[in-house]
Amino acid sequence: MAAALRKIDPGSIPGNVVRLMGDDWFLLTAGTLRSWNTMTAAWGGLGYLWERPVAFGFVRPQRHTFKFAETNRHFTLCFFDRRYRKALRFCGSHSGRDCDKAEATGLTPRATRRGNVYFAQARLVIECRKIYAQDIDPASFLDRAIERRIYPERDYHRMYVGEIVGCWSRR
Repeated sequence: MAAALRKIDPGSIPGNVVRLMGDDWFLLTAGTLRSWNTMTAAWGGLGYLWERPVAFGFVRPQRHTFKFAETNRHFTLCFFDRRYRKALRFCGSHSGRDCDKAEATGLTPRATRRGNVYFAQARLVIECRKIYAQDIDPASFLDRAIERRIYPERDYHRMYVGEIVGCWSRR
């Protein structure tokens, strides 16, 4: 039986943040148990901005999660142990328009006290209240190779910055 999630201060998030976001991947989820979607992400960050702890993530407009990120005030970031890599791979390669990702992966959606969806199997859950959103502006690339390599279809991500309003860990 896995240890229970315990509330932690965002300043106590365990591990290397670069590895956590880029190598470990995470699920970015928006919505309530009645209507939600999740997607696998490997781009994001944690830090301190505008005098508050924040997390940020990126969603392309064609992703099903985009409409949930747009219409909900909150989102969660869920991080998992390596044994869930197959589930994360599935959530990143299948659309919630076409399947029930929880049923397909065995992940168990739960609601925070605020009603936002996270997954019972996560080892780290970060709950955020959106405080800023902005589309990636191609005119702002200083390294044009990034735009050519990442955005050949010109489908620029929207960045969401969220104030961390809840954080729970198993470690």
